Amino acid sequence: MKRNTKVSTAVIRRLPRYYRQLSELQEAGVVRISSSALGKSMGLTASQIRQDLFCFGGFGQQGYGYKVDSLKEEIGEILGISQGHTLIVLGTGNLGRAIIQNFRFSANGFQLLAAFDVDPAVVGTRIAGVPVRHTGELEEFIAANRVDVGLLTVPIAAAQRMGDRLVEAGVKGIWNFTNYEITCASQDVIVESVHFSDSLLALSYMISQREEDNL
Repeated sequence: MKRNTKVSTAVIRRLPRYYRQLSELQEAGVVRISSSALGKSMGLTASQIRQDLFCFGGFGQQGYGYKVDSLKEEIGEILGISQGHTLIVLGTGNLGRAIIQNFRFSANGFQLLAAFDVDPAVVGTRIAGVPVRHTGELEEFIAANRVDVGLLTVPIAAAQRMGDRLVEAGVKGIWNFTNYEITCASQDVIVESVHFSDSLLALSYMISQREEDNL
């Protein structure tokens, strides 16, 4: 597998979709699939799929399709699922607790080490088996444990301050659910922000456009 280092952001954003779809196909017992069938199941063209995968080398054979398990494994390697990334959660309010309890971190190649909060009612407890520590212990914990990613679900007022602490402590990435655009002084730290409102407003636009088209 020869990786093209100049892969577009759009292609990178589609890779997790491929991985998820291939996982579902594998669970359904599908052994082999054509680019046309895979594209149809994802709302993409066969040409788009072939172009995306070509960015990372050759996969499949013309007229023979892709082996689902092999392609899933290759894409998993590209996404770094086998690298053993680690993660901590900052903020155990409703959203933080829901993510800890329901998100399959291990299935995505991450080990959730701990959660952090300032609320004395939750510090010292466990959420779905994950220990909750006081935020004051953050730097000490990161120094003693290899932490790759900090997941932020803290209030907006604390978002930048906690992001700065994570950067200073040496994490590689921040998964930001605070609905606040964190600025990062270090180019070595990647910030991935998730805005639920963006997705909802995009859906609103598409509904509105369809309603206008049907007038």
